[in-house]
Formats: sequence, C-alpha cells, structure tokens
Amino acid sequence: MEFDKETYRFKSPGSVGRISLIVGVLGAALCVAAYFIDSKQFFHSYLTAYSFWITIILCSLFFVMLQHLVNAVWSIIIRRLVESIMMTIPLMAILFIPVIFGIHDLYHWSHADAVAADKLLQSKSAYLNTGFFIVRSVIYFAVWSLLAWMLHRASIAQDAGFDEKRVRKIRKIGAAGMILFAITVTFAGFDWLMSLDAHWYSTIFGVYVFSGGLLGVVAFITLAFIYLRKHGILKNEVTTEHYHDLGKLMFAFMIFWAYIAFSQYLLIWYANIPEETIWYHHRWVGSWKIISLLIPIGHFTVPFFIMITRGAKRSLGMMTIMALWLLAMHWIDVYWLVLPNLSHDNVQLSWMDAASLLAVTGLFISVFWRTFTSNAVVPVTDPRLGASIKFTNM
Repeated sequence: MEFDKETYRFKSPGSVGRISLIVGVLGAALCVAAYFIDSKQFFHSYLTAYSFWITIILCSLFFVMLQHLVNAVWSIIIRRLVESIMMTIPLMAILFIPVIFGIHDLYHWSHADAVAADKLLQSKSAYLNTGFFIVRSVIYFAVWSLLAWMLHRASIAQDAGFDEKRVRKIRKIGAAGMILFAITVTFAGFDWLMSLDAHWYSTIFGVYVFSGGLLGVVAFITLAFIYLRKHGILKNEVTTEHYHDLGKLMFAFMIFWAYIAFSQYLLIWYANIPEETIWYHHRWVGSWKIISLLIPIGHFTVPFFIMITRGAKRSLGMMTIMALWLLAMHWIDVYWLVLPNLSHDNVQLSWMDAASLLAVTGLFISVFWRTFTSNAVVPVTDPRLGASIKFTNM
C-alpha cells in the first residue's frame, strides 16, 4: 500500500480489501454448504458471528457520537477510522437477511404450534411474531444507517473547508442519535438474542450486549492503528499517548461490562425466580459450565490485573495481545449467549462457527477498508487536529 503523508490519503489501498473480500466470499460459499448440511446448526453459528460484529459496528457509531458530544480533542486523529467502521452498517443490513430466513430454526416463538401450546408465548405473541420482528429490524437498520450516513457525510464535507456551523449540526445529530441509539440497540438485543429463549427475560440484557460491543470496538480500533503503524501510516500522528488513552478505555469498558454482567446475574440469583434462573441453569450444565467460568475470568479478572498498570497501556506489544484477547473473549461471550439454545447439555463446536466468522469478518473488513482508504484518513481541516496529534496524558 502507498500513503501520501502530506494529504493523509492512500495512493494505493494495497491488498487488504481484496484479500478480505476473497476470504469473505469463500466463507460465504462454506456457509451455503453448511445450510444444506445442517440448517439449524448453521443459523446458530451464523447468528453468533453476525452478533459478534454487529455489536462492535454499532458501538463504533456510539463512539463517534460520544466524541462529538463531549467535544473531545484527543480522539480527532482516530475518528475517521471509527467513522469507516460505522459505515459498514448497510452491509450488516444485507447480511441480516440469512437471520430472517433462519427465524424458524432460531426462534421457538416463530412456531405456530409451539405458541398454541404455550400460554406464555401466547401472551407475548403480539410482540414476538415474524412480521413484527422483521419490521422492527428494518426500522433499526434504517435509524442506524441514517445516523451513520449523516455523520460520515458531514465529516467528509469538512475536508473541503472547515465550517463551525457544520460542527454544531453534527453535535445535534449526535444528541438526537444517542436517544435513538439507546432505544434501538436495547430492543435489537431483546429481539435478536434474548428472544432465543422467549421464556426468559432481563431488563438490562440490552445494556449487557452493548457493553460487550463497546469493549470490542475499542479493541478493534487499537489493532487497526497498530497495523497501520507497522506499515508506516500515522506512525507519528497516533502516538503512545493515544494508545494509552485507548488502553484506559479498554480498562474502563472492561469494568463496565463486568459490572453489568454481575448485576444481571446477582439480581436474578438472589430473587431466585424459576423463570429467570432457568437461563443461567442452562449454562451451568455439562461443558457449558466451563465456558460460564471462563467468561468472568478471561473477560475480566485476567485482563483487569494486566491492564491496570500504566506500562501495559503504553506497550504496543501488550496492547496488541490484550486487544486480541478481549476480541476473542467477546466472541466467546456471544457464543455463550446463542449456542446453549441449540446444544443444551454440552458445548459442540462446529466448523460452521469458523465458516460463518470468516464470511462476516471478510466482508466487513473489505467494506471497511474501502471506505477508510477512499478519503483522507484524518479530518485535515479541523483546527484542533494539531492539538490532537500533540495530545499528552496527564
């Protein structure tokens, strides 16, 4: 790849996008084969891979709106990359189509005979039905795509000439967008993941899903900039100070995830209501018990004692390891949310899990990279860009 350090634009995007597209297409081909071999396993594997990435992508939208709302300076240099992540939301809307086709294999409430024999499902049928499920999903993607498009369009327009009025407009979009984001992401978490077990409910489940994605997007941003740095791109602009701040965010959101996860578990445990505890009971049998123990240890305890140190946050090697580790733990966490609804007694890893992850990952990175390399990789006319580059942790 070739990069112009004067204009902050790619002369040649390199092979990242092309290789990612090939990987995505090969993964998609394997997914087609998986569907014909075992559709039920395939749809659960696909939903896991899809949920892993959509939570990260949606939280990139949140990250951009947050930075605009708080008028952050340190993040100006990294903001354009995060905007490129959120611009893959339309792709994820397309990749949601297999989930729609798999409703009958994924969601017990979509079976008319099951609803007819279950009074609880009958009481929820006004909300949990196929038609309304699809309509809600369309609304979610429409809201997210519109917010992402408006924010990205305004950001790119600034490259032609800085306009303070446009900055205020972006903040207004972010303010309204935060409210819409909170509502839609919460209900999407309920619809796509919590309703896999329609007899169970948790009022903070949406926040739990959000917290995992928030940690995941910071980990992805960190890895992306370390990759660019190795190729000499933004090496002097994104400094150790920025990686230190990303490390602090990873540490903070790790604690936030643990707080939400423990709060959900504690409230259900001490209330000891059968229809609530059954969800955790399903994840405390057979080899699922190992995963249930691994998640709090691997997602919080181990990284907590590593990331609490200042040195770890300022070491690119350690930041790389921890970002990869936390992304892996996020996938395991999502897997733990989805697959017990298929394999009730034991963990049964399948090649379809890998095929689905390859498909969604490859297509996502391909579109992300094309968006990122099509424009200046930093907001070149922002008057605070210099201050962002020179940012120093206190």
